[in-house]
Amino acid sequence: MMDATFWATVALVIFLAVVIYMKVPGMLSKSLDTRADRIRSELEDARRLREEAQQLLAEFQRKRKEAEKEAADIVEAARHEAELLVAEAEKKTEEYVARRAALAEQKISQAERDAISEVRASAVDLAVEAARSLLAAKVDAKAGADLFKASLQEVKSKLN
Repeated sequence: MMDATFWATVALVIFLAVVIYMKVPGMLSKSLDTRADRIRSELEDARRLREEAQQLLAEFQRKRKEAEKEAADIVEAARHEAELLVAEAEKKTEEYVARRAALAEQKISQAERDAISEVRASAVDLAVEAARSLLAAKVDAKAGADLFKASLQEVKSKLN
């Protein structure tokens, strides 16, 4: 009655007894627990790394927005400064043209005054010479000299 099935059963029972005696289920359980802990730790590390990556992404996006705003502010300030420079250049150009025009007008007015004075002086000289010539012919030298001096005094007083 001891057939192969019996011996296979006995061998199985002995094998199971040896496995239990050697604490193989405990080792398997411990190995599985260790592996589960390692997987749990890796999952926790992955979650933490994902959170850090999200924080870094948010920070970089914030910094990018700040940089874009700063760049826009710089461009706006440069545009405003350029407008001011253009306005200042236009103003200085207008002032320069106005000064040059005023200076030209002053020179023209001075030239007119000088010409008028020169014409008057020439006219006075001619009138005095003509009067002297006429008087010299009609009046004696003494009377002519007195008349010439009186006329000269009168013309000088009118010029001043």
